[in-house]
Amino acid sequence: MNDQPILETDQLRLRPLASADAPAIQKAAAVREVADTMISIPHPYPDGEAERFVTHQKMENRAGRAFSFVIESGSGGVFCGLIEIRDIDREHSQGELSFWLAPDAWGRGYMSEVVGVVMNYGFETLGLNRLYAYHMLRNPATGRVLEKNGFRREGILRQRVRKWDRYEDVALWAVLKEDRV
Repeated sequence: MNDQPILETDQLRLRPLASADAPAIQKAAAVREVADTMISIPHPYPDGEAERFVTHQKMENRAGRAFSFVIESGSGGVFCGLIEIRDIDREHSQGELSFWLAPDAWGRGYMSEVVGVVMNYGFETLGLNRLYAYHMLRNPATGRVLEKNGFRREGILRQRVRKWDRYEDVALWAVLKEDRV
């Protein structure tokens, strides 16, 4: 596995994803409200899906195509969610930022706090030039987190995804390394 550091903010710790995280992921991702606005989280969340996800992410990490961090709060390391840079394209020096929080962690400003730290990791450590992110239009809170961290909305992808038999418009956001200077 690639050496992936532990990153810290004032309130949170971001550490590499581990197999032992599967039960916490399974529990949080199974909540309908989490899956509701996540493009890639199904509901109901199938048994064993968290283990499959962790195994897949570890393979992607070894290949240098994704770096996933567990977001933890407090001294006890309470699972709050995940943030990752995935689909890393070395030729074009870019990757997708993706993240979600468990409902108990909502409304605390956690995601706004960790996005900048992971962006710095992507630009400085991974040497990327561009990070991009998507969110469903009916989830404007994610857009606010991205905008707070310097992302610019590049456009709307009309009916880009289908979630529960309904086509959803998706916003595309991006930030360049030079935007962070």
